[in-house]
Amino acid sequence: MFKNKSYIGISFIVLIFGIYAIPKIIDRVKNDTVVKGSRLDSVNAKETKDDGKLVKIGPAPKFELTNQDNVKISNETYKGKVYVLEFFFTTCPSICPKMNLSMLEIEKKFFGNPNFGIISITIDPAHDTPQVLKDHAKLLGVKSSNWNFLTGDKNAIMDLSNKGFNLYAGENNKVSGGFEHSGLFALVDKNGDIRCRKDEFGNPILYYDGLDKKGVRDIQQDINILLEE
Repeated sequence: MFKNKSYIGISFIVLIFGIYAIPKIIDRVKNDTVVKGSRLDSVNAKETKDDGKLVKIGPAPKFELTNQDNVKISNETYKGKVYVLEFFFTTCPSICPKMNLSMLEIEKKFFGNPNFGIISITIDPAHDTPQVLKDHAKLLGVKSSNWNFLTGDKNAIMDLSNKGFNLYAGENNKVSGGFEHSGLFALVDKNGDIRCRKDEFGNPILYYDGLDKKGVRDIQQDINILLEE
């Protein structure tokens, strides 16, 4: 009698398991995921994130500004080149000096490569004339002929920063220097498209941190990738 009850209990458990599990198994067979589990899914996701390919965000906005030598520079000037772009101003007392040092590291890494360049655009064009920019470049010790410091119409530059590249820049009388802006660098490929890597979750980072050693190291690695494309 006890054995009969045990068999009935086991049969009931098997029946419940079948009702719960069989539809899921059928779905996996239909979707060709019968061998996938949470661990395998995690591995596959990681492999996708680490494939080494850079995300194409879209075309960089067009611009035409004046450099430190009073020469007109546009996005067409950099056609066929990989370049890094930033917004800054020469009298910046906070993050700009660090950004400049980061750019100098990048310049040193790729110095002499005709297919690479740097663009630094001032957000304080009233003060940062071509001559001021020229003096600033000299003070920094810039050597590359492909590193242009650009100035021009203030409204056009602010639109280029905020609406074109979506890198924040603005005036603020309450902060030291009178301006505030992003410390991020944009990376543009030979075709004029903004490119970036993915983060650990597989999402595009969009821009690189110009204030962080890791950000500089990451962008140097990705410049190498784009130069080889």
